[in-house]
Amino acid sequence: MLQAQIFLDKNDLYGAQPLYEFIMQLLLINNIKGATAYQGIMGFGTNQQIKRPNQIFSFDDPPIMITFIDEENKVREVLHRLRTEYKGGFIITHQVDQFGL
Repeated sequence: MLQAQIFLDKNDLYGAQPLYEFIMQLLLINNIKGATAYQGIMGFGTNQQIKRPNQIFSFDDPPIMITFIDEENKVREVLHRLRTEYKGGFIITHQVDQFGL
């Protein structure tokens, strides 16, 4: 199985729709087994500037991470579809094993 993590800002848009909602809908339409979107309390990217969205008078966007897991071919296919629609964000993947009971 392959896990993907997509990092973006909460206020990123796809047209007039929040990007994280667009991505979650894309994952649902493509029958991904499950996905979760997390809102971070602090973060920084390649610009090396710490974002503190919860500080008073901060105009920083909260960081968002969407993570999802499925069979490798399905994850790669949906990531390619996402990249045809949206070029931004930071995406990583890694192999995972499901722990059995």
